[in-house]
Amino acid sequence: MATGEEPETPRGPEWPDTLDVRALLEQGWRPTPFRDFVIKVHSRCNLACDYCYMYEMADQGWRRQPRRMSRPIVDLVARRIAEHARANLLDRVDVVLHGGEPLLAGVEHLRYVATTLRDAMPDVHVALQVQTNGVLLDPFFLDLFDELDISVGVSMDGDEEGHDLHRRRADGRGSYQSVRDGLRTLTAPRTRHLFGGLLSTVDLRNDPVRTYEALLEFGPPEVDFLLPHGNWDFPPPGRTPDAGRSPGTPTPYGDWLIAVFDRWYGAPVQETRVRLFNSILRLLLGRRESREAVGLGPIAVVVVETNGQIEQVDSLKSTFEGATATPLHVARDPFDKALMLPQIAARQIGARALAPQCRECPVHRVCGGGHYVHRYRSGSGFLNPSVYCNDLYRLVGHIHGVLAADVRSLQQDALEASRAAADAAIP
Repeated sequence: MATGEEPETPRGPEWPDTLDVRALLEQGWRPTPFRDFVIKVHSRCNLACDYCYMYEMADQGWRRQPRRMSRPIVDLVARRIAEHARANLLDRVDVVLHGGEPLLAGVEHLRYVATTLRDAMPDVHVALQVQTNGVLLDPFFLDLFDELDISVGVSMDGDEEGHDLHRRRADGRGSYQSVRDGLRTLTAPRTRHLFGGLLSTVDLRNDPVRTYEALLEFGPPEVDFLLPHGNWDFPPPGRTPDAGRSPGTPTPYGDWLIAVFDRWYGAPVQETRVRLFNSILRLLLGRRESREAVGLGPIAVVVVETNGQIEQVDSLKSTFEGATATPLHVARDPFDKALMLPQIAARQIGARALAPQCRECPVHRVCGGGHYVHRYRSGSGFLNPSVYCNDLYRLVGHIHGVLAADVRSLQQDALEASRAAADAAIP
């Protein structure tokens, strides 16, 4: 096979274990350096959300992790990221301080993590974000984040009723009121500039428009709606193991998201960005996207656990025990080495990592086969359509129709304006 041709996608029993990275390199593929680093500064949580991939699903590796990333491990992580940035000529890296619940690490430990990362690479812009459940947000943390320019993303599932369906404390009490109070503190004039946005997991029992408008009350600069993690072995609520798109197949998640899209897109002025919708619109217009949820762009994200292990994206914990594991550790391995692992390379080769039926689908360049973790089925690994295939097809088709109608309308307006100008020019 000549250099530059696409290799045949392996058809082994568990994709991507059979991916031949050496063959990819020989045929001209080159990995995309990691630009997004998820640092697990604390491995435990102060909530007990029943849909959590970390604590409630297949991989229970968190039980073996230290509660907090130690300072020596923080030092190693910072040096490895700096090394990776230098080797790949990166002028910016994005680092998410994550958990568990990262605020459980405490103000001073987070200060140490942030300053150590930035001190290790003074010539690189280190964009820091903390992703929190919001319960512990208070002026002490916000003073730190303001001082060190750390943006804050918060998880919230809508109004109190919708949020507290899942996001509860271990004793069963809902967390909405504490999260609301934290968000009000964050969005006060002095610290509103730190607000990065809201993550919201879809629940079909929650009214979509009411959920969206409840999130708007806090004025988020961006909202990202997440489909609940599930796969073909353990489908999410409301889905059945059926990959077909036969007429009449239910699309409950697609319909839910369409209701939000119509409310968002039809607003007289843009009230916020919705990351999923903005990405689909850009993809439909021919742009490239590197996103977990949609698109075929290379995924350049790596995770470091509290003990220093280098892992894949942590949502894979929803599939099977050990799904995120690699043999690498920051004490001995550079991040460049992780780029050569089959399971990470598979996230960077675009359509070649899709199931055959996905590559034949007319919308595969937009949906990208859906979120990688939602493709898993024991026996074939991730070489399957998404368990949300029907829903994604419906959502992309709807957005395409709305966008196409707007383009036709603009063309008609331009044509009429041109004719009017021509008529006015005739004496």
